[in-house]
Amino acid sequence: MACATTIPFFERGLVVVNEQPRPYGSLDELTSQLADVQTDVYCIDPVTNRQTALVTAGSLLDQIANRDMIELIQHGEFESHLQPIVHLDTGERFGYEALLRSRNDISPGQLFQAANRFGLHSKLDQRARAEAIKATYHAVLPHEKTFINFLPSTIYNPDYCLQHTFEVIDRYDLSPDRFIFEVVETEKVQDVAHLQHVFSTYKKRGMKVALDDVGAGFSTLDMLKRLEPDYVKIDRSYISFCDQDTEKRAFLKNVRQLTRTMGITLLAEGIERAEEVDVCRELGFDLAQGYYFGKPAPYAL
Repeated sequence: MACATTIPFFERGLVVVNEQPRPYGSLDELTSQLADVQTDVYCIDPVTNRQTALVTAGSLLDQIANRDMIELIQHGEFESHLQPIVHLDTGERFGYEALLRSRNDISPGQLFQAANRFGLHSKLDQRARAEAIKATYHAVLPHEKTFINFLPSTIYNPDYCLQHTFEVIDRYDLSPDRFIFEVVETEKVQDVAHLQHVFSTYKKRGMKVALDDVGAGFSTLDMLKRLEPDYVKIDRSYISFCDQDTEKRAFLKNVRQLTRTMGITLLAEGIERAEEVDVCRELGFDLAQGYYFGKPAPYAL
């Protein structure tokens, strides 16, 4: 399977139905032609001889109806917004988390939902990593780090699929140790061996790795030993109002003790109140992020 599928749209060309080519002069005309078709079809650009993938007529109609979103994911303008991450003991900035944003204000949730629907999640994930690297070049100081999210399900073959990311880092002449690649949706990861391979590929190139949202599925000693993350981020559900919840504080204390014995840097995310800062600092957390320290914001070139 390709790391970054592309869906082309031919404004005019031939649609092949039951091995019979039918010419069309516009996407509206193509839509009309496919209205009653039940079989698999594909389109041909007679000028370049390019072809689309073989899909059901219904799937092609769905792609045409949503082509603005598909084109945005594939070729539209994106940028990274940067949210500060600080040292809890000193309050000094450690670095940022880079978060993908669309220039036309479509939410990240909508973007990734559409990308999953049309098989473009690898493409969007790849573009998000590239924008984060670009933001690091323009706006992050050399001694600071950048956390970059990735979905392990989009990286089918790490040795091949991550080459684009490494090439972007090389293009900007950035040191690999400035980046921390953070796996999201950790509670949904089924193939731990695959995630180990992804982590290993990043580490071999001199980068660090992090688990996000710990508390939902990766807080066991066995799992942390298998994955060996450099950083662990505690889910905000355990941070929110932890000063008023003894069970949350007990959980945070246990995680701090566990990660300290393993040499893992611990980060509290989603901090919004001074009382939460105090609890995490008292428990010995290393890093923190959240609206209390700053919201994600665009950077200036």
